[in-house]
Amino acid sequence: ARETTLTWIGHATMLLQLKGINILTDPQYSERASPFQWTGPRRVVPPGLALDKTPPIHLVIISHDHYDSLDRPSLRKLYARKGGGETTFLVPLGLKRWFEAEGIRRVIELDWWDQYDYRDLKITAVPVQHWSQRRPFERNKTLWAGWVVQSADFRFFFAGDTGYAGIFKEIGSKLGPFDLSAIPIGAYEPRWFMRTFHVNPREAVRIHLDVRSKKSVAMHWGTFPLTDEPLDEPPGKLAEALKELRVPEEAFQVLQHGETLTFPVRSNP
Repeated sequence: ARETTLTWIGHATMLLQLKGINILTDPQYSERASPFQWTGPRRVVPPGLALDKTPPIHLVIISHDHYDSLDRPSLRKLYARKGGGETTFLVPLGLKRWFEAEGIRRVIELDWWDQYDYRDLKITAVPVQHWSQRRPFERNKTLWAGWVVQSADFRFFFAGDTGYAGIFKEIGSKLGPFDLSAIPIGAYEPRWFMRTFHVNPREAVRIHLDVRSKKSVAMHWGTFPLTDEPLDEPPGKLAEALKELRVPEEAFQVLQHGETLTFPVRSNP
């Protein structure tokens, strides 16, 4: 049995290696999170693991259609790689059409609470609080989702992009507790505008508690300047929130770009 690892590549891009299956979330390797490569939010830290150094990917999981999560150049490069055609893409309802227009096959589209079995894994799309829009006048024409990946002895929750809502308690009771969760902590200011769609670090800790996660890692911060708070502010606010809500510091970790967490193999699940 191989150990389970999670590598933070940057923003919401995570490489999960579980049971010999390589899973990539929201692959974003481009210079900008934008429809254009000459304008829009520019990457301040290079990907922690370059695309050409990434192992063959079996599954790609997409949370929603915004440019910082659904990046056409990254997906095309992934698909063009040797073995790229073997990759299965899991997307929320309504996004399959976009992939097929790009010539990308093996796309599975799921509604909230739908489940897909891949080898020994069960993958479930779950509701989160966000929105979708890629072009003018097309708001909320496709779904957005968080994702749960389960093996016989390991449960992983990828929150995608979300505001805080009561739904996380339901995810925790239906599919938790989780061994590991990836939860956004950045892009939260100004609150009056962002609060519905982006959690702040304190709300991220509430999600960690609601879904009953043994360990969580921070994402969606420190990579692209998307909102008003300083790019390096979220980890400090997270530390304050952990203290205030009496959650041990090591239970919700901030990784460096390219850093890998390793979970030992369990002998008898």
